[in-house]
Amino acid sequence: MNTAIRSLGAGVLLAATLTAGASAHDFWVQPAQFWLPSNGAVLTSLQVGHGPSRERWGADVNRVTSFYSLGPAGRTDRLAELRAGGMDRDHQVRFAGPGVHVLVLQTNHAQSELPGPRFTSYLKEEGLTPAINLRAQRKITDQPGREVYTRRAKALVQVGAPSARLDALATRPVGLSLEIVPEVNPYAPTVGTNLPVRILYEGRPLAGALVKLNNLDFDGQPVAEIRSDSAGRAVFNVPRTGSWQLNVIWTKPLKDTAKADFDTTFSSLTFGFPRKGAAAAGNP
Repeated sequence: MNTAIRSLGAGVLLAATLTAGASAHDFWVQPAQFWLPSNGAVLTSLQVGHGPSRERWGADVNRVTSFYSLGPAGRTDRLAELRAGGMDRDHQVRFAGPGVHVLVLQTNHAQSELPGPRFTSYLKEEGLTPAINLRAQRKITDQPGREVYTRRAKALVQVGAPSARLDALATRPVGLSLEIVPEVNPYAPTVGTNLPVRILYEGRPLAGALVKLNNLDFDGQPVAEIRSDSAGRAVFNVPRTGSWQLNVIWTKPLKDTAKADFDTTFSSLTFGFPRKGAAAAGNP
């Protein structure tokens, strides 16, 4: 862990807390379209924030430790493509075969420090009860909040016509430290508007996490906020139109508190549907 890094990402976190609140902590992979024709390509960007605070993620590209896609034919490493293009423009991602493809991105650690009241407000808005309770127990709620944090993001892209034979990847964990895993493929023709998801933290179901659903076409405020149950499960009503993002944040106290008190992970899942009347073959 490189705890010496104080990247622009940490600056965005501080600025967001001062201006737009917790919504600006959200981070995700944003394909221009989520449904593509066979052998299609899509422009993809990394986004942070919502509403008026939404922007491209402006951190050093070297903060990204892995960027790859998983498809029916296996894994394709795309980190070199991302770093070659830089963070200030879209990146074209091409998919070789039909089926559901999962874009996966992970970053290294950065640091953030906020004044006590602002840190407490951020913890409450994101539902980070471990940090809230520990700070209250130690009677340090008025002291600055120090954390190291990482980001995890997945995006589901449908290539060609949906097929039950090729949709298993949508519901399979990829092994992120904090991960949102759909229990059904949201693109399956037989699936309705209810979307159950599981929240996994360090490989286990996470109870009590605040999971938020955002409509990326009108993303000033979350559409819904649900706490995961004892099985790490939450169920959202998601219309089969538009672009959507689920996000969750979790934290744990650090034993070595020389530079930070908490290790926080931000995680998101994005997916979307073609416009009304688009062909079933996935034409956007």
